[in-house]
Amino acid sequence: MKYNWQQKDWPNFTYSTEEVEVQLFEFSERAGKINALLQSLPEEIRVETVIELLVAEAVKTSAIEGEYLDRMDVMSSIKKNLGLLPGHHNTDDKRAEGIAELMTDAQKSFNEALSEETLLNWHRMLMKGNSSLEAGKWRTHEEPMQVVSGALGREIIHYEAPPSKRVPGEMKQFISWFNLTGKNAEKEIKKPVIRAAIAHLYFESIHPFEDGNGRIGRAIAEKALSQTVKRPILLSLSDAMERRKKDYYNALMLAQRSNEITPWIKYFVNTTLQAQISAEKIIEFSLYKARFFDKYKNDLNERQIKVIRRILKEGPGGFEGGLNVRKYIGITKTSKATATRDLQDLLQNDIIVKNGSGKNTSYFLNLK
Repeated sequence: MKYNWQQKDWPNFTYSTEEVEVQLFEFSERAGKINALLQSLPEEIRVETVIELLVAEAVKTSAIEGEYLDRMDVMSSIKKNLGLLPGHHNTDDKRAEGIAELMTDAQKSFNEALSEETLLNWHRMLMKGNSSLEAGKWRTHEEPMQVVSGALGREIIHYEAPPSKRVPGEMKQFISWFNLTGKNAEKEIKKPVIRAAIAHLYFESIHPFEDGNGRIGRAIAEKALSQTVKRPILLSLSDAMERRKKDYYNALMLAQRSNEITPWIKYFVNTTLQAQISAEKIIEFSLYKARFFDKYKNDLNERQIKVIRRILKEGPGGFEGGLNVRKYIGITKTSKATATRDLQDLLQNDIIVKNGSGKNTSYFLNLK
């Protein structure tokens, strides 16, 4: 079997958008709606919303690769890179620092042309805390770069990238393509999601680094979206991909076997729409937080306020598995009786909703 880069038409991708024209129009409508909604927010809430979206993207883009980061570490690092934390604040997890640097740099520099220097610098950021790999360099090993699964001795090869010796030339061609297809450029691709879909697939097919290709490839896709809509795109593409990780890898694997990529375009467009819907929920969550304390600040005791603030820090999903008496006690250092009474009070006031019963009882914020 030949992979896409081994075929005569590489990298001249062909595709049809006939099946996704409605979705492409919906993307444009939602992009305008999200931007207008953000601009209508007070400055403090708008900044908080941007941070929430960046945190979601940073955490989920790492989770796709099996790397699970602490959300609070990532948030602290993003705030530091945005200049929102005084002093020299550092987290213990260098991986969180690295992905936060990449996310904030990609957003700040969205309108700049893509360059080899940019990509190598992103790789150096991403590889913080990983001393086993040489950061900021294209891969050079002679062994095939393969995407495999299965037990040792029974591996299944899903994809094999171009040999390392071809990477510098392939990346030079990719960077040229990216810049020539941007807004008002010589070979402009006018539909932002189409350009982002091709950019991600093209980069992933070259697989230029020893590690970190997926995370950088998704940052490139978001850069492509941002350049075409002429503002930093605010959505978590990785969140949508991580929710159906198997579908993502299957779509990518299929697309890397041919340069006719209509199925990949269809997958990517629908995934981007899901990312927009998630972004809207994060914006609504920011509004909920702002309105919540205005509405209930005189009705809650200090313990309840402390617990609600802690839940809100976890984002729209709250605690994994929800809040329960044990977690309430852990946060407030109170007795079981007091925790139970506080939770019943929150429940009666429709601030939380109950799920399950007995030992399996859990509570979630009522976001309606």
